Formats: sequence, C-alpha cells, structure tokens
Amino acid sequence: MIGIIYFVVIVLANTIGAVSGMGGGVLIKPILDLIGAHSVATISFYATVAIFVMSFVSTWRQVKKGSEINFHLAGYVAAGSIVGGILGNLAFELLLALFAEESSVKLIQIALTLVTLIFALLYSCFDWKHYRLKEGKWYVIAGLVLGFLASLLGIGGGPINVSLLMLLFSMPIKQATLYSITTIFFSQLAKLVTIAFATGFGRFDLSMLFYVIPAAILGGVLGSQLSNILSAKKVTLVFQSLIVVVLLINLYNGWQIVVE
Repeated sequence: MIGIIYFVVIVLANTIGAVSGMGGGVLIKPILDLIGAHSVATISFYATVAIFVMSFVSTWRQVKKGSEINFHLAGYVAAGSIVGGILGNLAFELLLALFAEESSVKLIQIALTLVTLIFALLYSCFDWKHYRLKEGKWYVIAGLVLGFLASLLGIGGGPINVSLLMLLFSMPIKQATLYSITTIFFSQLAKLVTIAFATGFGRFDLSMLFYVIPAAILGGVLGSQLSNILSAKKVTLVFQSLIVVVLLINLYNGWQIVVE
C-alpha cells in the first residue's frame, strides 16, 4: 500500500516539478515526511532517485523537442552542482551523526527549505533587479550553491534554483526551468555516487524503487510535455502556486515536530 501511495505522490510531484523547474523533491520530501513510513535518510534517498530519474527524462525529452541548451554554460553549472552535491550529502551525513534524534535533522531541513521558499516567492512576486553575469566562474558558483542545497535538503532543486538563475543571469523563466532541471540532474547524480562509495545502499529498502523509478519516469514525461505547452505566464503561476503549497506542508511538518 505504501508503494502505491509513493507512486502517486512521485508522479504528481515530478510532473509539477518538471514544469516549474523545481524538481519533484520540493513536494516529495515533505509529503513522504508527512506520511512517516520511513526514516529521514531513506526518504531522502527515495527522493534523490526520483528526482534524478525525472531530471534525466525531462531534459532529454525537451532537448529532443527542440529546446535549446547552451552546453558550454550548462557544463559550468554542472561542474559546480556536482561538487555542491557531494558537499551537501557529506553535510547531511554529518548532521545525522551529530544529532541523536532524526527529528532535529528534519527540523533543520525544514527551516532551510522555508528560507529558500520565502526568497523564491518574494522574488517571483516583485520585480527585483536582474544581473547579467557572463563569466563562467559565476555559473560554477551558482551550480555549487544550488547543488549543495539540493543535496543537503533532499529536495532536488527547490524553488531557489529558478529564482537564482533568473536573478544572476537574467534568464526568462522557461529557460531558467530548463537549466534548473539540468543542474538537478548532476547534483543528484553526485549525491547517489557519494552514497554508493560512502555508506552503500544496503541500509535502504530497495524494493520500493520498483514504485519510485517508474513513477519518476512517468512524471518526467508528463512534465516535459506540459512545459512545452504552457506559456511563460502559466509556468510562473505554477511556480508560485507550488511554493505556497510546499510552504504550508513544511510549516505543518515543522509544527508537528515542535509539539511532539
């Protein structure tokens, strides 16, 4: 039964996440936390696999359909996100080792997620100044920050990806969502490789991947189709609506931890 619930959650989350450029983890992580069927580390792992598969499928389909990616710039972002993904996972494992209660780690993740959500919502609602940074180092730094947060928070990319890319490089929202998904792919790849060499996958219930992976593929296909259909204005609306929903879920999860 839990597998079926996870399947439905991941399909819906990855579809919306692919359209908005946030990645499905921004919904998957808090919803699976709310369900509470697995540990923090296991939920983070399932979310990572789902986001990784979705980002690969979504990027491949959008490029196939004619979406243009500057692979030179994408390479800079990818390099930063790989390093950031590794550092983010190391920071996550360090938090698990430092705190005896998993709820403390979950609360830290929720707090940091809320900060990124509020920043993204404010940025998308108000016409803040855009920069036009061109040097490759800025793309590497952006990828590093985004990859670190994606891996540490277990949400894949989150709302800050799109907002930061628009802020620093003056990208239109549909282009920012595409680069965001590309960044998510490399950061989650780095996280999976780090887990494989550091702790291995033996501590996780891998049978759940029979639900997680097909759901992630389906979500990536549906999301890439919708992204090609929707206008920039509608993508912005999806982006803002998703931020509000995830804010409410995270606030509820945080409140539940505090009052326990």
